[in-house]
Amino acid sequence: MSETSPILSLPYIQPSQAQKHVTHNEALRGLDAIVQLAVISAELTAPPVTPSEGDRYIVGNGATGGWSGQDNAIAVWADNAWTFHFPITGWRADVQGSASLLRFDGSRWTTPGLAPLQNVPHVGVNTTADDTNRLSVSAPATLLNNVGGGHQLKLNKNGQTDTASLLFQTGFSGRAEMGTAGNDDFAVKVSSNGTLFNTALVADATDGAVRFPQGKCYFDEVFIADDAAYGFDIPFSDPARIMMWLSLDLAGQFYLFSITGALSGASNLAAMFTSPAGNLNFLTGPLDGTTGSDNAISISIDSSGAVPRMYLENRLGSDRTFTMSTLGK
Repeated sequence: MSETSPILSLPYIQPSQAQKHVTHNEALRGLDAIVQLAVISAELTAPPVTPSEGDRYIVGNGATGGWSGQDNAIAVWADNAWTFHFPITGWRADVQGSASLLRFDGSRWTTPGLAPLQNVPHVGVNTTADDTNRLSVSAPATLLNNVGGGHQLKLNKNGQTDTASLLFQTGFSGRAEMGTAGNDDFAVKVSSNGTLFNTALVADATDGAVRFPQGKCYFDEVFIADDAAYGFDIPFSDPARIMMWLSLDLAGQFYLFSITGALSGASNLAAMFTSPAGNLNFLTGPLDGTTGSDNAISISIDSSGAVPRMYLENRLGSDRTFTMSTLGK
């Protein structure tokens, strides 16, 4: 029969052995030393000057003095003497001084690799995550850095009518939001109370036109082929007071006109300045590219639908790019 256990090398009590308590107590000391292993340090190469009963250390490489030749062993101070226990592959130890975990790989103590963070239900950094905020960070700043090139922050929604946005809060009450909320147009909204939001800016997903529904501004650059027309919803309430500045690319042509009163038709369109004069017409209803006079620009308001629409028709004899700037209320 072997005199020690195969794993922890604890001494066995032999048949007809005298003073069995000595062997039994030695086995208990071994268990006391290595079970739930927690050491004060794993960096010392020489024993501390004034150890306390039960102090445990992992002996560092190149040990000297009373620890000489005991590299990687667990040193335990008991009954005014050092005893040593040699680890086997897989032993783990908590280092009290650094709160780190070490694993013996058969030749040295190493820091075990962290398990990959895949499909974890919640991650809280300095705070507690929940089922809605499954990633939560409480910190003065959050850095998302590149790895040598660019970097994208992606907010992906399921469908067009869902929301993908950044919400800015005060005391966990919304104050500003930017993103695609309920459609694919990009909008910036603001609020003073977290309940009522005013839309300050909308960038149309279809053509990139930018509207300022509250500030009553509209900016757009539109390419219109010859004998073609462009229509857009008028982003102002009725009755309207609107001024529009219209310019053509490289043509030296500028137009400033106004819309007053109800958005009902050409009677409310009035030219304030045109250069050159005489080739700006005001009509009513939708335009299709051949509605107005040839060699001219025609503008109309169609109020037949739920939302009034303005049309711009190009019959100047060539393709043109129009820049429109609108202010109104």
